[in-house]
Amino acid sequence: MLEKRQQLPKEQLLDTDYFIYCLEAVEDIEIDAFTETQKKLEQLTTQYGVASIYNTCDTIEGLEASLDALVLDDHNFKDYEIIYLVITGEANSICLNDYYYSLQEIAELFEGRLEGKILHFSNAKILDLDSEEAQYFLDITGAKGVSGYGNASNEITSSNLDIAFFNLFKEDDNMLDVVEELHQKYYKMCKLLDFRLYY
Repeated sequence: MLEKRQQLPKEQLLDTDYFIYCLEAVEDIEIDAFTETQKKLEQLTTQYGVASIYNTCDTIEGLEASLDALVLDDHNFKDYEIIYLVITGEANSICLNDYYYSLQEIAELFEGRLEGKILHFSNAKILDLDSEEAQYFLDITGAKGVSGYGNASNEITSSNLDIAFFNLFKEDDNMLDVVEELHQKYYKMCKLLDFRLYY
């Protein structure tokens, strides 16, 4: 019931060793709607050949179950470098179904289970952590980095910059080089949305 997977046919999947796992918060997972995020992920696949798996969640339990299924059941998990979260919230929290959860609580849910991953938030929420909060999250989850934006959407969605970021990772898996290249190629957008990376 939680699973809503959008995947390439198996033979196409075999050609790629790099995937994006996207989890989008929706009001009700029972309502089947094609979102802007799904459109962008399709574009990522058709234009850049980057495969993705897309899921939705509407509760913290749904978020946990989706990421658990990914970590425990998906044998391609090692190929996912980026977990892309399209979830509203505030500087240090996410909002699901009108409930706020701090990133500290999220870290404790996924203790040691995000080893080597980058958690990337769209600008549906701003990401603003102090160095202690960021360090705590990285230490507890084992994640390699947390990225997102300091400026909320204000009519401009980060989805184009997000897919550019994901595509750069296909070419180079050095996180800092990728971020530097992103700033060089998309300087105005990075500035406008205030792209940030905690590592």
